[in-house]
Amino acid sequence: MDFLFQPWPWYVSGFLIALTMLILLLMGKRFGMSSNLRTFCAACGAGKASDFFKFNWRDDVWNLLIVVGAMLGGYFASHYLSQGDMPLISEATIASLQDLNISATNQYVPVELFSLESMTNIKTLAILIIGGILVGFGARYAGGCTSGHAISGLSNLQLPSLIAVVGFFIGGLIMVHLLYPLIF
Repeated sequence: MDFLFQPWPWYVSGFLIALTMLILLLMGKRFGMSSNLRTFCAACGAGKASDFFKFNWRDDVWNLLIVVGAMLGGYFASHYLSQGDMPLISEATIASLQDLNISATNQYVPVELFSLESMTNIKTLAILIIGGILVGFGARYAGGCTSGHAISGLSNLQLPSLIAVVGFFIGGLIMVHLLYPLIF
């Protein structure tokens, strides 16, 4: 049973993702997380305020279950299938993080950005709000998020998804290597 507490090899998790995508493809469904916000808003009555939310959201309820499953799966895995050990990162990565004033502690997310204390810092709060707006706008402008394009779109061999994924990676590299050091 000790194997349950170790990260799964790429070929097991990759196979399971591919199997899920095959099942969705055979069912005529598309996978993506950002479209769930639209479905959720439509289910809550946002169609009264905007035509963007006027669609039959009941056809996409299955996708909302994926969000619930992802949250429950993450909780279950972190609390019951984890020994609490963080993956090891290289010394070069630790040094790069420290150069950006981010402590390389035993945490998945930097406490400098994602702690209750950081929410009192107006600069951090502004960065999170502006970043969230840009990510939301970018996902809608690109016709989907990274999970939708990279997993679903690429598995369907869609050229727009390949272009979007390349754009996501270029944008991420620009942010991390050029903009983030200027901000902090």
